[in-house]
Amino acid sequence: MLTVPPVRLRSSWFTAAARLHCITLRLADHSSRQIHAPRPTLNTVRPVLGSTRNKMPPFPKPNEEPPAHRMVYFPDMTTALPSESGEFRRVLWTGLYSQVVLMTVPVGGDIGEEIHTVDQILTFTSGRGLAQVGGEERDIKAGDMVVVPAGTKHQFLNTGPNPLILYTVYSPAEHKATTVHKTKKEGDKAEEEGRDEPPVWSQRSKQENEEDRPVG
Repeated sequence: MLTVPPVRLRSSWFTAAARLHCITLRLADHSSRQIHAPRPTLNTVRPVLGSTRNKMPPFPKPNEEPPAHRMVYFPDMTTALPSESGEFRRVLWTGLYSQVVLMTVPVGGDIGEEIHTVDQILTFTSGRGLAQVGGEERDIKAGDMVVVPAGTKHQFLNTGPNPLILYTVYSPAEHKATTVHKTKKEGDKAEEEGRDEPPVWSQRSKQENEEDRPVG
């Protein structure tokens, strides 16, 4: 019958006990550090939050001539547009058959009742309002889109406590390619004086463009 020497048993038991003691000390030290570690304050958290917020980059200069055959990129159009009131109307881009315009309707303001001979698609990114299109009314909010067919009477009113922000697509263009109106009053005056007319090249038919300026 084989037996284990007493010395080896004592050595193994002593080694295991020593290792267990070391582990216990390390766990106790780790717990002590966790308990006494300083908690983050508002002053240490705010810079992190501020650095991760989406910020709308400056808009590129709008084209005044027929657009080149390249991408035009506007990042974060539905998530980072400024919530404070900006310009009432700003043209971002004008194409052969459409135009992209950014609008900010101040609290208590409206776009103005009108009828125009171009199709219009409005996508709302911030605020709340009331849409009146073709004799129908509907409450609107951020994330909604409204289509106004050409020749349809329409009006959009800001009914919320914050600016009503949207970007709209006209087809074809409705405004001058470089238009920036700080207020509705300024925009109405420019239209009355004939200073907000769309480019001639944006009003040509598809057939005219294909004959005189190949597309593709």
